Amino acid sequence: MKQKPKKITNRVREEIPAYKQWKHPGGKLRELGPKALSTKELLSILISTGYKGKSAEEVADDIINKFGSLEKLSNVPLAKLLEIKGLGDVKIIRIAAALEIARRTSQEILDKNGKKI
Repeated sequence: MKQKPKKITNRVREEIPAYKQWKHPGGKLRELGPKALSTKELLSILISTGYKGKSAEEVADDIINKFGSLEKLSNVPLAKLLEIKGLGDVKIIRIAAALEIARRTSQEILDKNGKKI
């Protein structure tokens, strides 16, 4: 029978600083929640893997540096993302899907308040 991984207790969590608990953004998100992550870390989760010599977080940093913000990134043609080393079709589609989900969520919130984007 496969055992479930042990959950970190509050006592242990208090003894270990958050930055030492997890070395990857996915684990950090799981334990601390999405608000604890930087934009770069969230984007790196979508990217998943980097390439030889560059981590997914470094690729995410390249994207943020190139486009300046998530808002600007959301308006970039998908083909433009192919210019960034480490991004292929699947990773670009994941990023585009996440940005569209965010846009639709924002629109739903605004619709409830009688506003349009």
